[in-house]
Amino acid sequence: MTTPTIPGVKAEHGVAQTIRQEVAQLLKRTTLSFPGAQPVSFAKKHLEELHHEDYYVCEKSDGIRCLLYCTHGDTQDSEAYYLIDRKNDYYYVTGLHYPKNPPPDQKEIDWGSFHTQTLVDGELVIDVKKDGRKVPKFLVFDCLVLDGQSLVQRPLDKRLGYFRSNFYKPYEALCKAFPDEMQYFPFYLQFKNMEFSYALPKMFDQVLPNLEHGNDGLIFTAVNADYRFGTDEKILKWKPADENSIDFRMNLQFPLLPPEEYEEDGSGSPQYDWYAKPQITLSVNAGGGGYQRWAEMYVTDQEWTDLKNMGVELDERIVECAMDEEGRWRFKRFRNDKKDGNHISVVHSVMESIRDGVSKDDLLAIASEVRTQWKTRQARQAQARPPQGRPQGR
Repeated sequence: MTTPTIPGVKAEHGVAQTIRQEVAQLLKRTTLSFPGAQPVSFAKKHLEELHHEDYYVCEKSDGIRCLLYCTHGDTQDSEAYYLIDRKNDYYYVTGLHYPKNPPPDQKEIDWGSFHTQTLVDGELVIDVKKDGRKVPKFLVFDCLVLDGQSLVQRPLDKRLGYFRSNFYKPYEALCKAFPDEMQYFPFYLQFKNMEFSYALPKMFDQVLPNLEHGNDGLIFTAVNADYRFGTDEKILKWKPADENSIDFRMNLQFPLLPPEEYEEDGSGSPQYDWYAKPQITLSVNAGGGGYQRWAEMYVTDQEWTDLKNMGVELDERIVECAMDEEGRWRFKRFRNDKKDGNHISVVHSVMESIRDGVSKDDLLAIASEVRTQWKTRQARQAQARPPQGRPQGR
């Protein structure tokens, strides 16, 4: 599948720092780091959690995770849009416009209106159509703030409902009113389809096989949880066994030439054999800017040749690796969207997931019982809900 690139112009450090401060103030945070929630790897213990708590499930897109920040431009009557990647870099994107709902006393949408103080969570993907056309899309799966109204303390279903009514609905109206203009947007905005967690047969049989973009698993998100910055234990990332991966920092150690070879030039100093296949060390982020050696990456001679022929800097790159059947870490791709490898806590979580090996069949096996438990909770909540109009308290 085609990998997207972030459209727009990367903001210079000073500009980016100013906007980071804006976003932090909007979220009432004291840190300027990337505010997006990060999932934990699905382990066997989470099978039981699906029985006891309501979760939504959606496909895990193989795209670029971004936050969309909608704000004012240079003047109060101009709009500006930024995409924020996981490196916490800001990209100024032109050609976007998202109108607001009309005020209560008006029926018609003011097409010139726009959202500010708004932060939307999603992922950039490239849909490949049957005729070969490539369509960039921004798939929305959460909203942190909308027009200055913080949503992070609300449960997921309420956040999504508020976003749908106040952002997505007028955007759909715009698309319907001006269909010919939408082709000039740098990407289409689309709501990411969420299913109840028990709809696993549908996910595997209908949703995943018909996707037009890359996919490498499922994401389960707790319905009643608030939005948490950083690692969120209520967002579960499930991948097939062969897709479980870790993002490492890669370092190359080339062997020394034999003494007789470097002594020929008269220098007498040891020299590296830059033409040999090096030892490739994989390190994990230990926090505080430090890295801890974790393992070696196995590459065949041909794979090493292919890496060299890419003509790019290899040392200290962030790489995604998966473990093969023989327990060896193998290269999958460069993670150009990340400035750091996975934190060691995330690595331990992924390793637990690899050891547990929750399979597709394991998930399908619990779907019926998860549905039963969900319906039981739903009925219990309905019984506990007081009749409408009945006064509460004294």
